[in-house]
Amino acid sequence: MTIRVLIADDQALLRATFRVLIDSCDDLEVVDEATNGQQAVALARIHRPDVVLMDIRMPGTDGLAATAAICARPDLEDTRILVLTTFQTDEYVAQALRLGASGFLGKDATAEELLDAIRTVAAGDALLSPAATRSLITRFLAAPFTETPEPDHLAGLTPREREVFGLVAVGKSNTEIADELFLSPLTVRTHVQRIKTKMNARDRAQLVALAYGAARPRP
Repeated sequence: MTIRVLIADDQALLRATFRVLIDSCDDLEVVDEATNGQQAVALARIHRPDVVLMDIRMPGTDGLAATAAICARPDLEDTRILVLTTFQTDEYVAQALRLGASGFLGKDATAEELLDAIRTVAAGDALLSPAATRSLITRFLAAPFTETPEPDHLAGLTPREREVFGLVAVGKSNTEIADELFLSPLTVRTHVQRIKTKMNARDRAQLVALAYGAARPRP
């Protein structure tokens, strides 16, 4: 199946570059281009793309507001947002993920990394650039949720689910979690699905964001 991509970026040269790159792949195609967040939302409603390649800094409605608007629409629940930006600060990353973004990649990524990222989020998996992942994990590990007052959204998790949640939050795959906890990958997958349901998260990326939000600096 062809993965349908909507590009949202205010820089014409970048949009053209992304279009040529994406359209050069047999399994990817660009359905349209938006120059700001408002256009991105409108075009997403028209085309219902599999992935929106979303810049954060755009005039008028920015990428964060557009991400929130798209992810809040039931008719676009299958559309994934891949945020592509030069601003890889932990607050941008966390806010984008809280709003529903499934991936976060720096504009210094290689062509191969960008194409792989589009395929990854289209498949329903979360993706964070190495810089963004390091930022979130550093903040998360600075104050593990097990050592802070328990947020309401963690109260419904079983001890095993809390354990799995903590490992998901630091970027471990199902296979890595299975090896660490001596479980089968299928059992881990079941735990992750239950955690997402209990925490009302659409994917693993939002679980990372929830973990980030739970963390507080140590005194």
